[in-house]
Amino acid sequence: MSDSASIVRFEDVSLHFGDTPALDHVSFEVRRGETRVVFGAAGSGKTVLLKAVGGLVRPNSGKIFLFDQDITRMREQQLFDLRARVGILFQEGALFDSLTIADNVAYPLENQRVLRSDTRSVSDRVLETLKFVELENTLDKFPSELSGGMRRRVGIARAVVTQPELVLYDSPTAGLDPITAHTIITLILRQRDTRNTAAIVVTHRYQDGQLMANFRYNPNSGEIEAAPRGSHETMDTKFLVMKEGRLVFEGPEPEFLANQDSYVRKFARPGAS
Repeated sequence: MSDSASIVRFEDVSLHFGDTPALDHVSFEVRRGETRVVFGAAGSGKTVLLKAVGGLVRPNSGKIFLFDQDITRMREQQLFDLRARVGILFQEGALFDSLTIADNVAYPLENQRVLRSDTRSVSDRVLETLKFVELENTLDKFPSELSGGMRRRVGIARAVVTQPELVLYDSPTAGLDPITAHTIITLILRQRDTRNTAAIVVTHRYQDGQLMANFRYNPNSGEIEAAPRGSHETMDTKFLVMKEGRLVFEGPEPEFLANQDSYVRKFARPGAS
């Protein structure tokens, strides 16, 4: 495990919606530069986990630490400033249809108190970030004018435009063809490896986790390449499996693939969903 600073820590967290447990005694930690790839069936608690990280839902018991600060009972105003350090890619991008691509990406910069900048610095940052996802020519377009894969890339741009220390990705490749999905994961790897960003990636595709655990971004070639066995990319990527709100598996890819539990094994194969 990395010796870097703690970014997220769950300590025996339980969260209920009425009588239904959404999270059931969940404990895990993510440190700077580390990746957690989260699998689980529909309704297993994956998205709730992401919402809890950002304080969008509050646990009934246990503690959640974000950047080593206990957010479990933190006031909304305090949370607002901490969230400025977190980027979120929502399911299917969740762009604002009535805003241009430039305005979509600028939104976090213009609506976080601790990030507000003058108009020129915002436009410069937006252009730089759209170049990061290779969509700098779409500034004046609207989401409806872009393909699904391009909208997802804009969603990544909006998630990382604030240069966050943590990015939460909710099903970043869902519904995309394999080539486009590979492009999305390449962008996630680029963000992680060039900026040492921690990432929590919720996905249904084993291939996404396999790439996160075994590849790294090469800034010289602009491509991803196999990471040497035992490198920090392979050591600092762990797989989590959720079932009915419980964390039933946490470990590196070799342990994930060797696990004999029938539920866990459903996700440890190409084409898993």
